[in-house]
This record gives sequence, C-alpha cells and structure tokens, in this order.
Amino acid sequence: MFYYMPQTWTSDNTDAVERLKIQYGTSVVYPISAMGAHVSAVPNHQVHRTTPIGMRGHVAMSGNLGYELDPAMLTAEEKSAVKHQIALYKDLRYLIQNGEFFRLRSPFQGNETAWMFVMEDGSEALVAYFQVLSEPNAPLKKLRLKGLDPDCDYLVCDADRHEDGEKLFGGDELMRVGLNLPIWKGDYRSRLYRLRRIECRSNKKEMNP
Repeated sequence: MFYYMPQTWTSDNTDAVERLKIQYGTSVVYPISAMGAHVSAVPNHQVHRTTPIGMRGHVAMSGNLGYELDPAMLTAEEKSAVKHQIALYKDLRYLIQNGEFFRLRSPFQGNETAWMFVMEDGSEALVAYFQVLSEPNAPLKKLRLKGLDPDCDYLVCDADRHEDGEKLFGGDELMRVGLNLPIWKGDYRSRLYRLRRIECRSNKKEMNP
C-alpha cells in the first residue's frame, strides 16, 4: 500500500487501550508517519470501553491524529480538550513524524506502555506514558529514557500543562536513573512529557537552544 500512498489505516479498532498494542506492534515495522490514528466516540463500539478523551488524544497523537466522532455529542469540556489536542499536535507534529522513535515499555508485557520521539540532534524529545489500570498502594516508579545527549541538560514539562513549570534533568540522569512517574488513582491515565535541551556540560559541542 505504501507504494501508492504515504499513510495507511492500521486497524478499525479505535479503542485507546487496544491501540496501544496495535500502534506499538505496527511501529516495529512501519514509521510513525505512516499510521493513521483517530480519537473515536465512547463507549467504544467494539469493546464498549469508556476511556477519557485525554488518553484517547495522547494515543492518537502518537501517529497521524484524526477524529471520527460526532462533535455535536461532545460536552463543552470535551470540545475544549479537542481544541487543545489539535493545537498541541500541530505544535509537536514535526517531532512526532520526523523524530527517532524509541519503545520504552511494551503493552504486551504489563499494565503500562511508554514510548518517545527524539529529534536526530537530540535537541528535543517527547515522551508518552500510559497506565491502563489503577493499582492499590502502587510503588514509586521511574521510566528510563533513550536517545538523549548524556552530556546535556534538559528542561522537562507536562506537554499539556506547560504553565505548571519545568524541571531540569541531565540527559545521563534521565537515561540511567529515569523520569519520575505519577501515582494515579483511576484507570486509563496518560501523560506527555516534553523535553528541551538547554545546556551542555561539554565545550566540544555547539548548541542552539
């Protein structure tokens, strides 16, 4: 199919939880830019699962974002979320479709899924983290990242809530120790982390922040 068109539809199953496995598996063979990924209505027509629009959006933004639902049926809060998702995706699309893709945690092996996109020069990255089910007394968790410059520092923030502030981490720290993960109460949760390289500890590299 890619001989004739640059993008294809990976599955008619648009449930956000199912799509974690579908998109993770597809990425082993095909580039992210080739995967159409949509936010659809809930309860999902195939599995009757209801996932929040935030998670549905984060999963779909990990491919070519689209929507297949009736906007008239959305609540005011959901309409606001859709506007935000579209604007955020337009801002991050260059990174998602052109960055190097790293699979961090497999949905086939547990309750969590994580992947990330990194620009070729290591200047920017986007991390997507998903938790399917809530756990009682869940332990503290860290997520080791990949593809960053170990000699540089990165500002990390919640991509959806940038105004909440940024935290500074070393690239080596993020890859060897990991990023602190949230402890959530409630099922079907997700977060996007945006990383920007700001300073290198080596004078051998010239950088443009």
